[in-house]
Amino acid sequence: MEKRAVIAVGLSIAVFYLFSMLFGPEKQMVAPPSPQTTSSPANNSASPVQQTPPLQNPVVATSQQLPTNAPQKVITVDTELYAAQFSSRGASLKNLILKNYREENSPGAKKVMLGNDADPSIFSFSTRASGFNLPENTDFMADAETITIEKGGTRQLTFNYISGQGYTVRKIYTFSSGAYAIKLETLVFNNSAAPLVGAIQHIMTYPAEPKVKDNRFDTAGAYLFSDNSLQTNKIKDVATASKRYDKTILWSGFADKYFMSAILADKNSIASVELKKNSADFFESIVSSPQFTINPGQSVTTSSRLFVGPKDLDILKAQGNSLEQSLDLGWFTVIAKPLLYSLKFFYGYVGNYGIAIIIITIILKAFFFPLTHKSYKSMKGMQKIQPEMAKLREKYKDDRDAMNKAVMELYREHKVNPMGGCLPMVVQIPVFFALYKSLMFSIELRHAPFYLWVTDLADKDPYYVTPVIMGITMFVQQKMTPSQMDPMQQKMMLALPVVFTFMFLSFPSGLVLYWLVNNVLTIGQQMYINKLVTD
Repeated sequence: MEKRAVIAVGLSIAVFYLFSMLFGPEKQMVAPPSPQTTSSPANNSASPVQQTPPLQNPVVATSQQLPTNAPQKVITVDTELYAAQFSSRGASLKNLILKNYREENSPGAKKVMLGNDADPSIFSFSTRASGFNLPENTDFMADAETITIEKGGTRQLTFNYISGQGYTVRKIYTFSSGAYAIKLETLVFNNSAAPLVGAIQHIMTYPAEPKVKDNRFDTAGAYLFSDNSLQTNKIKDVATASKRYDKTILWSGFADKYFMSAILADKNSIASVELKKNSADFFESIVSSPQFTINPGQSVTTSSRLFVGPKDLDILKAQGNSLEQSLDLGWFTVIAKPLLYSLKFFYGYVGNYGIAIIIITIILKAFFFPLTHKSYKSMKGMQKIQPEMAKLREKYKDDRDAMNKAVMELYREHKVNPMGGCLPMVVQIPVFFALYKSLMFSIELRHAPFYLWVTDLADKDPYYVTPVIMGITMFVQQKMTPSQMDPMQQKMMLALPVVFTFMFLSFPSGLVLYWLVNNVLTIGQQMYINKLVTD
């Protein structure tokens, strides 16, 4: 029993360390060469490429590609939620600034910028073709220089490229007020004399080393939802060989702990995704449409949706395509997400996430009270019979079978269960880990203040006050807990609060708050149980 207790303490510390480490008015489209009929895609499944209405006044295709050394044209798009810059090069997204989020927890800090601003030559959602000549850095002609989306409005930004080989590519971005989602339609017109066979590819890139030093990049990498499961990769996973996914892809993108950029399939519009490390040492995701065949004078359209914004559970869920799965809360997600919803629910009433954490802690403590009550009563009962057990061990020290039989009889006589103090606590472990994940990865706690000096529940306590108080309460709780160990082992257990205090110094203050309140409630509960047992 003594050896098992020591091993249990060591394993609990090791597991905790391991878990903390792991764990407006529509723009008129510029008319390209116009086919009179529309082709059906070569792939006849659920319309990943759509028919395009024929355009009027067909013209002969002439190249409008800008010189390769021409400066790129930058188009700005301003909405309630973000300010974005698009580039004519690849008709791509240069960067996007989130108006409601800052890099640091201060009023004057820079707003969070998503995109590959770290390298001016690499952008996201740049378009190229597989099967015909449309290079990734092709310059498109934009139909606007500045777009402002008024409240309640919708606007479009259209890019056109007319090649010298008889085909035209058009990209249409549609922006809506109050939404992070951006609709993207890519149209290919064939005005040549031969069929055009190929696929459209949208390229996403992500820095190998984040420009901003922040713990939100601890979990940064490539995420995609394929074959009804979440796939995650870091750049080291594709350093020597690329990875390809081609089974029922709902979305693909890049994300850190709090923010993400993703492209979502619309009617099976994503056929495959290839992840690789490109020559510029950037993480690259190549998102390909199903292959199509466009006969002369015909066209096809591929549709998708873009999401560039925060990993707020409600916002992600509203996008559809199971995008909320990008919020990976570990093995106990089925418990963690309801806890996160509960956290947001109580915040809606009290307006403070710290108070919401306290409310959830009280509710969980009340829910598990019958189990912990039984656990502590069992431990107290086991503590009372220790002198009699010592006598039995001494009496039957040379006959183990007889000793075990006598001990079991003692258990029955006093109606105690040696496992009664352990099993009820084991049931609570999944809930604790789920809450741990919810608090660690919730963007709602990022820069959320509590009171006094605790101004960011997602960051550590700047003065280490709450971890120290937490350690003290844990020490008091340990002293009050009935023990079956010898004095030496009890001293070892009393060292556990010191270990946990040092661990919690760098933990988010929201998690420390939970543990502190839980300890205080446990102390009160133990006082109540001790009084009942004494009476």
